Amino acid sequence: MQGNDDKLVWKKSSYSNGAGECVEVAKTPGTRYVRDSKDKAGPILGFSDSMWGAFIQDVKDGQYSA
Repeated sequence: MQGNDDKLVWKKSSYSNGAGECVEVAKTPGTRYVRDSKDKAGPILGFSDSMWGAFIQDVKDGQYSA
């Protein structure tokens, strides 16, 4: 998906540092979308709910770090 989809309700990451360097997430039935908060017209990635859940669990388990 490319560009800003007006039908999606975006929520900024709770880990945002206020400098605008974070991601935003939107949800529709069955899909989670992620975009760069600095490039709202840029690419939007879509993940199934099961893929998103696995990613979140991996983050909680320490599989990814900044």
